[in-house]
Amino acid sequence: MKAAFALSMVALLAIAQGGLATRGYDGYAKTQASDRLFTKDISSMSNGADDPLRISGYFKLDRTKDAHMFFFHFQSRNDVDSTDPVVVWMTGGPGCSSELAVFYENGPFHINDDMTLNETEFGWDVHHNMIFVDQPINTGFSYSQDPADEVFTEATVAEDMWEFLQEFMAAYPQYADRDLYITGESYAGHYVPAVTHGIYTRNKDPANADVKLNLRGFAIGNGLTDPINQYPQYGNFSLQNGLIDQSVFDMTQAQVPECQEKIATCNNDQTDDSCMNAVNFCQSAIVQTILTAAGDINVYDIRKQCGDNPLCYDFSNLSKYLSQESVLKILGIPSFVKWESCSGKVHTDFMHDWMLQYESILPEMLEDGVRGMIYAGVEDFICNWLGNFAWVQKMQWDGQGNFNDASFRNWLGPSGEVAGEVKSYGPLSFVKVNAAGHMVPMDQPANGLRMITSFTRNQPLA
Repeated sequence: MKAAFALSMVALLAIAQGGLATRGYDGYAKTQASDRLFTKDISSMSNGADDPLRISGYFKLDRTKDAHMFFFHFQSRNDVDSTDPVVVWMTGGPGCSSELAVFYENGPFHINDDMTLNETEFGWDVHHNMIFVDQPINTGFSYSQDPADEVFTEATVAEDMWEFLQEFMAAYPQYADRDLYITGESYAGHYVPAVTHGIYTRNKDPANADVKLNLRGFAIGNGLTDPINQYPQYGNFSLQNGLIDQSVFDMTQAQVPECQEKIATCNNDQTDDSCMNAVNFCQSAIVQTILTAAGDINVYDIRKQCGDNPLCYDFSNLSKYLSQESVLKILGIPSFVKWESCSGKVHTDFMHDWMLQYESILPEMLEDGVRGMIYAGVEDFICNWLGNFAWVQKMQWDGQGNFNDASFRNWLGPSGEVAGEVKSYGPLSFVKVNAAGHMVPMDQPANGLRMITSFTRNQPLA
């Protein structure tokens, strides 16, 4: 995060002594079971005395000099059922804050224009114990003031999330035996496989003395997971939806073989030069060519225009809300930490990771009973459903043939309308969500809640 840090002498002293880890900074309380996990009761945000447990927190990463990972935890509102699973959510980017999800997608809150909060009817915390994490470090409210703590790889992402979840479960042992699901959207198509596989392999390692996590599954929404199979579908999606004509389609498809060749070289060499070469070529020759022809479309929802908003949506209320001193005090944010929706620094740091493929680590887990759901809003261009379906079909695992032979079936939302289509076999499901773009929980909150709840309950969606 590129910010000008103006530190008071008190803050400087706190950092010198270990920051949050030493001071219980800005109202945080050290949890009894952990020296590195600090939490703060935020029930006053919604003014509900009888609210379930709602906390913000920081976790001091042990491998680092100064890295503090910020998170929200919202206990399930379904307090009758003490077995509700734990669901971890990571927003993509790379470098975009999970506060976008908390306040616009699947969290418990909606921000009004007067900066008050309403409780949403369809937050995923209705049926799940939710954890929203700002990661990698320097995303959202997570921070480090030491450049040595910067994150560049998914291996570090997985390591940091394992560390965090170990400490979280120690601090809140009531969740230790609950089913655990790792979820996210967009660039979390990289994060989710990496974190899930990191948990899976550490659970399996007999030399690992850490507590095993009760991993049950993963869900990826409109993700970038397997670029070599996703990039060829930009042209098909655009032609099918009338964004381009046949001549532009032919022009971009002619570039697909070279794009795939460069992606393959990136994955084989994994050098900064080869991977940036793949990003630059494929983005310019395919994606940008299509967008130039398509005009002012919202790449996250082709039914809309992007306009002047940098993220194609007006998230200004969130920026205003999270800049209020009263809110920052409730959340316990250090005065020198400035929130931004997406970090350009983190985005740049992960550019070499962009074209790496993460579908190859999923088959081992699927074949061992870890369940997976890939879902996609059908109006999204940037991580469109055709590209996601292409890699899911081509993924080699012992259920590949049966999955590909299965038929799509309509699935219904809670009000009985057709909400999309689903194709399933064994532990794997692919879900199309109608009338939704890149952010399914924002566009279809009721249907999105039904989809994720069916998945975590291992109930058929259709």
